[in-house]
Amino acid sequence: MKQFFSALFAFLLISSHALAAAPTSFSAAKAIAKRDIFFDQASSVQGDLYCGCRWEWVGRSGGRIDATSCGYETRAQQTRAERIEWEHIVPAWTLGHQRQCWQSGGRRNCIADDPVFRAMEADLFNIYPSVGEVNADRSNFQFGMVRDDSPQYGACPTKVDFKGRAAEPRDQVKGLVARVSFYMHDRYGLNMSRQQQQLLMAWDRQYPVSEWEKSWSNRTATVMGHPNPFVSGERSWALGHTPSREGMVTPIPRASRTTVSASSAAVNGVIIGNRNSKVYHLPHGCPSYDRVSAQNRVPFKSEPEAASAGYRKAGNCR
Repeated sequence: MKQFFSALFAFLLISSHALAAAPTSFSAAKAIAKRDIFFDQASSVQGDLYCGCRWEWVGRSGGRIDATSCGYETRAQQTRAERIEWEHIVPAWTLGHQRQCWQSGGRRNCIADDPVFRAMEADLFNIYPSVGEVNADRSNFQFGMVRDDSPQYGACPTKVDFKGRAAEPRDQVKGLVARVSFYMHDRYGLNMSRQQQQLLMAWDRQYPVSEWEKSWSNRTATVMGHPNPFVSGERSWALGHTPSREGMVTPIPRASRTTVSASSAAVNGVIIGNRNSKVYHLPHGCPSYDRVSAQNRVPFKSEPEAASAGYRKAGNCR
């Protein structure tokens, strides 16, 4: 009976917090993640992502690290070592650099100009509290195996290879970061190297879904409105995985009726032209099809129609 009431209390507590809609900006995502997902985790045994440190909540979305809880020692950046930061498990650089907005002005331009990037940046499945210094050191490095066993952060087992631009998280979260990476690359059609796929597939097998990961994923799904299928078991990753691209939904801007979302266009076989470059892209075989910024997209029903409008086929189409 005691176990029943404990489980009921936990359910009601989670339900009372998980009422928010999916965030539309990274700033909003951090506040929602604190309030509705990690609200009871500051003093939990799971701790932060990279070191397992506990923390004390401070402000709207921040936190102060308890270094003694995990044996953390500052490597170089004391201020960031003392605070919680919200890590993008798949870095914002990875999310953006494959999109046209990043090529035209970096992250700031993507936030201002690309609804898909904003959705990726605010996706709660990809956001986790971490020690700020390790977040900074990890930067946009890919995950990898770091051979140097010299401690960098005291008892924190995460390692960063600055020269090789790789980061190896602690064993307890290797499976988690693998399944988050699968989710983000699948949902948003991101490219992943063969080597990275092989490593993450190995971590996925070696470190199966834990009870906390299930709970975290369920809480996040309640807010986001959909699950991470790589945690729930509905989907698995294999080499050469074909992304679902379920997150590639770009609203048609009200200011122009000549633009169209890349995802809906692909479904309907629409050809996308770029009004700036006067280049058109086919829904299949053209890698840059969904990278044309929303305000520059011009739809065509056929290649002759695009050609007659003065557009030429993109040179990277296969």
